[in-house]
Amino acid sequence: MKKTVRINGGSEICRSVEKSIDEYFRRLDGEQPHGIYNMVITNVERSLLAMIMHRASGNQTQAADMLGMNRNTLRSKLSKYKIS
Repeated sequence: MKKTVRINGGSEICRSVEKSIDEYFRRLDGEQPHGIYNMVITNVERSLLAMIMHRASGNQTQAADMLGMNRNTLRSKLSKYKIS
């Protein structure tokens, strides 16, 4: 029986992250990994913010609502990642 993937359930997102991390380790070619947590969080956050801003047609209030965060927090993160 095939498992149902819910949009908000995170199953697909988790699999994508796991696949990316597996690929990262394969490409290390014997090198020691460093800073994996910050690398993953930074890349996921940057991508998430850019995608949501696109979906919200640049409307920061709408994007902040979609993300469930304060608009000032969103503005700070957008500035950090140089996303307009």
